[in-house]
Amino acid sequence: MSWTVRPIGIVHSPISEARDENWGCVESDIELFSPYDRGLKGLEEFSHLLVVFWLHQADFHPERDLIRRPQGRADMPDTGIFAQRAKHRPNPIGITTVSILEVGDNRVRVRGLDAIDGTPVLDLKPFVPAFDQVEDARTPEWLDRLMKAYF
Repeated sequence: MSWTVRPIGIVHSPISEARDENWGCVESDIELFSPYDRGLKGLEEFSHLLVVFWLHQADFHPERDLIRRPQGRADMPDTGIFAQRAKHRPNPIGITTVSILEVGDNRVRVRGLDAIDGTPVLDLKPFVPAFDQVEDARTPEWLDRLMKAYF
């Protein structure tokens, strides 16, 4: 079985190296390649966007990454890769919900995208509360500690 995934655009960000904190105020531009840019029509009516992207600098090694401490922090529990949002994954796909600041002809300006400059974008989906918001979601205590400085 094989799959082909093609980027629809690229991230232009002031952040050029991966980091684990302070993404909340980062403003980035997502530039869509032609002919995908026409698909932005109507996006300006939404406040938030789900960005699906390829973690192009990720480097997954099962012996290192299947079970690890989130962000390598000693105060975090050993946790399986599928119970965390780490960048080093079997398939390096990132998904982040961002605020839409502006929609242009072939660009979307966003805030809070945790993707570095040059990251390939695979898809954009409008945030739809009926699909994307879950009431009474449960997460472990360590996640609250981990996320304090992330956004």
